[in-house]
Amino acid sequence: MLTVLLTIATNGRLVMAGIRFVTDRQPPAALAMLHGFLAGAAVTLLMYAAATVGLPKMAVWALVLFRVAAAGGVILNLNYHLKQLLLPKWLMGAHATAMVAEFLLLLATACYWLLLLATACCYLGNAYGMTR
Repeated sequence: MLTVLLTIATNGRLVMAGIRFVTDRQPPAALAMLHGFLAGAAVTLLMYAAATVGLPKMAVWALVLFRVAAAGGVILNLNYHLKQLLLPKWLMGAHATAMVAEFLLLLATACYWLLLLATACCYLGNAYGMTR
């Protein structure tokens, strides 16, 4: 579920950045709201996982970066979008950079745990004679 939310939010972010950088116009408010709600839902799921079952350190750092990026998104929305001011490109870049770093940390965490799981399965298979 988290990956679906992040994927849709990322696609919305790419469309909004394209609108702002190519046409020098504001992205549609509905798209910005959808992006914010989906990203907020992903943050909520990560915080819930951290509070209930715990997360690896890299995922916790990803959550910290996620919250920094969310703060940048709130600033973009409240200080610029709602006042019909053009979004500053540098702030959009900072927001996007934090989100990419967060996503890469989550991806690295997932790859690490999948590699550990695969290694454990191979070890157990060899230990119990389940190899071909």
